[in-house]
Amino acid sequence: MRHDRSTPGRRGVLAMGVAAATAPWLTSATNAAAGSAVTQSGVAPSPAMQGAAAEADGPEVSELARQMAARLVSAEELTRYYLERIDRIDRRGPGLRAVIEVNPDAMREARRLDAERRTRGVRGPLHGLPVLVKDLFDTADRMHTTAGSLALEGGRPTVDSSLAAKLRAAGAVLLGKTNLSEWAGGISITHHPGWSARGGQTRNPYKLDRSPSESSSGTAVAAAANLCVVGIGTETNGSIVDPAAANSVVGVKPTVGLISRAGMIQGVPSQDSVGPIARTVRDAAIVLGTLVGVDERDPATLASRGHFHLDYTRFLVADGLRGARIGVPRQVYFGYSSHADEIAEQAIEVMRKAGATVVDPADVPTARQLEDTETSIVVQAYEAKRALNRYLSTTPGDHPRSLSELIAFNREHSDRELLYVRQDGLEAIQALDFSEAEYRAALATNHRLSRTEGIDAVLRQHRLDALVMPTSAPPGKIDLINGDNYLGGSSTPAALAGYPAISVPAGFAFGLPIGLTFIGPAWSEPVLLRLAHAYEQESQARRIPTYHPADVGL
Repeated sequence: MRHDRSTPGRRGVLAMGVAAATAPWLTSATNAAAGSAVTQSGVAPSPAMQGAAAEADGPEVSELARQMAARLVSAEELTRYYLERIDRIDRRGPGLRAVIEVNPDAMREARRLDAERRTRGVRGPLHGLPVLVKDLFDTADRMHTTAGSLALEGGRPTVDSSLAAKLRAAGAVLLGKTNLSEWAGGISITHHPGWSARGGQTRNPYKLDRSPSESSSGTAVAAAANLCVVGIGTETNGSIVDPAAANSVVGVKPTVGLISRAGMIQGVPSQDSVGPIARTVRDAAIVLGTLVGVDERDPATLASRGHFHLDYTRFLVADGLRGARIGVPRQVYFGYSSHADEIAEQAIEVMRKAGATVVDPADVPTARQLEDTETSIVVQAYEAKRALNRYLSTTPGDHPRSLSELIAFNREHSDRELLYVRQDGLEAIQALDFSEAEYRAALATNHRLSRTEGIDAVLRQHRLDALVMPTSAPPGKIDLINGDNYLGGSSTPAALAGYPAISVPAGFAFGLPIGLTFIGPAWSEPVLLRLAHAYEQESQARRIPTYHPADVGL
């Protein structure tokens, strides 16, 4: 859910040996993965698969598709590799706890897709590739959908979410579900990124005592640590871009309505967006093209007609920054972290040298007004209560059927559900009661300030293609008792507007990742992907995780 910062719902390719010096279990995990593949299947991994296992980041989607087409690696081999990597790195090893559940039928699905490849051909670029999805999406299989809550642990949906259906139609292997901030961060006003009663605490793979950020914590960590080929996250306000930045991966938060939310546990539908989290912009673009389209189950997608593209990779060009006009909104979105500012300044210089015209400053006129959360409280409380009650009341299973029953369940199981967090977020949403007229007025105000008088205004005034700013501060230390420290970020304008944003790796401060966010108007994903890809190629800022233990004084 990742609510606005002060609102009630959420405060408010390098060889593996490089990392092995600081994380010895990586080498043994690779060797074990290769060895146990022989034990379990009786067939040794192909040379290409052994090569993939030796890469901490793994091949990109297009490279894996090429290897599969050449019969150098199979979906079965790749799925087994990732399942064993999850076991040794996520469950054991550094214990990232990014994956809340693996699909017990993943290997069977991989074999079926291998057979289909041989007999009928491929469905698309994701055919046979293992994908992890955030634990907010219904899947009609033997996996649960719980939002990280014990209250939903026993239920299994009977109908796929549109997201899951799209992935299956594209031939992806649903490898499992990722951990998250419980109820997408909506359970508590206190900031507990990546913690859920069901999944425990997700850890940052760059420094294990650091926050993974929220709420798509597990998806971003899984992508960074190569526990899947790509992952799927959701965002209400920052829940894709912030964890992407904190874990040095690419996060795409599309325009609201570009991808269907049907069958997803929603938080604030006017802001909720579904998007890919991947290690490269190209991989994210490939996934994005498989998920878009009009869906009658989600009326918001009707607005995307004529605006979506089935192939976003055609917009990725090496000199994509040349001739672009990029604005730097310094007011509010700079100044909360000297480290983030320093990395952003370096990124801006990279873009200048790559041929972009930088307009600096290009402030969002309503930036300070957007930080006033009064209208956001109305919108989020009104929508979240109704969305949660709707999901609980209509989803099969023995579980709480309403928000009030959920609150009662948490009290009854406080020794586990409320071990570290209070449920003051859920209780506030339940207690606040706004009329439809109050809600409509607040939503209109949010849209006016963030759209016509905000992002649209500054883009029009300076004839800009996009705005660029640091995504957020370096990740702070995990603090389960008091909640993690959150210094600031740049997600609010796009969140309230329902506009797209992309965060890409930009650099490191004391080994901690920092991201750069590109924001544009509605349906500007092609432009943002072009700019983000070009910057990614120029900067080469991403590094593989180090799995570094806690540092004294850092």
